[in-house]
Order: sequence, then structure tokens, then C-alpha cells
Amino acid sequence: MTAALDSTTTRRTVDLGPAVELVSKEEGHRQPLAPEFVSAEDFSPLEVAYDFGRVRREDIEAGPRNIWRYKRLLPVPSNVEEIPNTEPGCTRLVKADRLAKALGVKSLWVKDDTGNPTHSFKDRVVAVALAAAREFGFDTLACPSTGNLANAVAAAAARAGWQSVVLIPSSLERAKVLTTAVYDGNLIAVDGNYDDVNRLATELAAEHENWAFVNVNVRPYYSEGSKTLAYEVAEQLGWRIPEQIVVPIASGSQLTKVDKGFREFAKLGLVEDTPYKVFGAQAAGCSPVSTAFRNGYDVVQPVKPDTIARSLAIGNPADGPYVLDTVRRTGGAIEDVTDEEVVEGIRLLARTEGIFTETAGGVTVATAKKLIEAGKIDRDAETVLLITGDGLKTLDAIENEVGPKATVPPSAAAVHNALGL
Repeated sequence: MTAALDSTTTRRTVDLGPAVELVSKEEGHRQPLAPEFVSAEDFSPLEVAYDFGRVRREDIEAGPRNIWRYKRLLPVPSNVEEIPNTEPGCTRLVKADRLAKALGVKSLWVKDDTGNPTHSFKDRVVAVALAAAREFGFDTLACPSTGNLANAVAAAAARAGWQSVVLIPSSLERAKVLTTAVYDGNLIAVDGNYDDVNRLATELAAEHENWAFVNVNVRPYYSEGSKTLAYEVAEQLGWRIPEQIVVPIASGSQLTKVDKGFREFAKLGLVEDTPYKVFGAQAAGCSPVSTAFRNGYDVVQPVKPDTIARSLAIGNPADGPYVLDTVRRTGGAIEDVTDEEVVEGIRLLARTEGIFTETAGGVTVATAKKLIEAGKIDRDAETVLLITGDGLKTLDAIENEVGPKATVPPSAAAVHNALGL
């Protein structure tokens, strides 16, 4: 399906599949598909509205082994899989029995998104953003980022043959700097935190009409990529929705879109419309949404981030209020954990399931543990944890916590002695 895009200088038709228009989140004002992210009517965020038609399980199952198997549910061209892209998605869903035993729960799964092309879930959202941006006539892919998005944008632009402009806080982890710079795009370090970088990106987006800032001017399309996490979890569970899911919170978009993905699958009859609870995870050093939830507020008060979980260090989360709505509507909860708990969460997942996650995953595991112990997560209900990035990106978080058990001379006796044998 196509929709017309009006411009002050041109009128062009875009192919964004089932997407038909943009709708404001607050009052439901509708407008044509365009590279805009805030409603001029009520100043609330815009999101994509669709006319899906009929979508069948067998159509999805016959699709490629990446997120484009869900292209009939995304704002992307009908031929999206034919255009060079990083082909993210279809990452593994791990039955985490040993972690379940350690946490004292009956049934636990880990959605391991470290297997994406740049080793985080951001490849999903960037792939969708790039596909939409191409339709709107952009030629440069850009973003402000706390790290994972920087990797994904630089890689996706390189694969597509586009220029990239990536803005990062100058304090970003060295590994994430290197794994962005290697793609040879335009990487700019900014003295300031993520919120400073984000404000700068908004200013630049207004000045450069050919730059598609994935999480600014094409944000409505970008954010839809997170729905594919929900789609995959439901499909991998045998076409059903889990009873509980724990999602890390940065901007908050991922959590709200996972919920949207489950609801869309249910509405289309692809899964049974069963109840589920969504839980949010934050680091204590950047916990504005958790604090609002705990205090019963509807407004999220911005904070200055101070945590090792830099990929979640967004002090003024754009979707914070909508996270609160989602979690409360589903009967979930939001909690935060200390940096020490984050490190232990990383180590717990690694030693029980052989999955090395970055600090955001440590937040998810540690928060799940805290919610279980508090009785907020049902120990008998099937639960999914979203692990969204690879631990190789945040080695500094554990470099002083782990290492050799012993250093010995090259002899069997010395090894036996070190092992207490």
C-alpha cells in the first residue's frame, strides 16, 4: 500500500508497505507519512498507523530468516529484502533452565539479541529506519547515541553505501567507539552526556535536510523495528505470548513497542489474546522512569545519569510516560538496580547460560532477580528476559571483577595444586 507525501517543494509517493499515516499519541491527530516525529497539533510523539489486511502465520514462516519475514507489519518498502542491508533478526531464544534455578523460577527464556550484525538489538530499528529514509529521499544516515546505536548506524550506512554522521558522548566506552569508527563514517565525540548530544542532533536535523537522524526525524519508523523482538519471541514460543517479559529502559521506546508487537499479533489472530505483564528495568544511577513508577507519578522527572550502564543512560527518556502507561496497564512493575548488582547480573547470566551480556543485560537480569525476590514477578509464570547487547562492548564493567583463578608454572602438579586436587 502506498501513501502520498506532501512537501513544500515536491510531491512524491512513498512505498512503506502497510503504513498509511502518522498518528499523534496523545490526541490521535492524523497526518500523511513524512519524516516528522512530533505532531504540530498536540506536540506529542507521532507513531505509524497501518492497514495490515490479512497476515497469516504461513506467510511469515515462508519469509527470510531475518526481520523482513515481518515486512507486512512494518513501515518498509514491499521489496525491502532486495536492497542491501544488514539483515538483522531471528536471533535465538534460549531456554534458560540453569538461570531459572538460580533465580527460583519455574520457566525462563532469554531472548539473546547479541547475535545481530553489530551485536545489539539496535540493528533491528536502524534497518527499518534506513528503509524508510531511503523512501523519503535521504542520503545520509545519522544519530546521537550511547553506543549500540552508533555501531548499528555506521554499519548499516556502510552496507547501503551511504554517508553516516554519528554523535556520541566523549565519555563513551572505548570498545563502542572503536566498533563504530571501524566503519569509517563521520564519528563525532561531543563533550557532554547523551541528553546534550541528543539536543545537538535535533538542531542538526533541522539544518540538514538530507540527513536522516534515525531517532529524531525518522523516529516513528525507527521505533517500529523493536516490534520484531515481540514478533520473534511469540513465533519462537510456538505462536503464543509469554506471561511475563522484562525489558531494559533507555528512551523507553523498546518496551512500548514490544507491547505493541504482542497486541498486533493478537489482533491479527496470529496468537491467542492471552494476558501478559511487562516489567521495566533501569540502573539506579539513571532511573527516572522507575522513580516515577515507585512514586505513582504520571510525569517522568529528568535526571543526570551516573551509571556504568551507559547504553541506558538517558536522563530524559522520550517515551517514559508511555512506559508507565504500558506497565500499569499490563499489571507489571519497574525497578532499578545498583552498579554492583548490574555486574553481578552480567556474571550470573554468563556462568549459568554461557551468555555474555553488556551492562544493559546485567540491568535486566539483576532487575528480574530483584522483582522475583519482591514477589512482583510470578515464580510459576513463564518469563522472558530481553538481552539486548554483547558484553564485549562493555569490558570495562567487569575487568576488575574477573580474571585467572591462579597463575602457575607449566606443570600438571601446579595446575592440580591450584585446583585443590
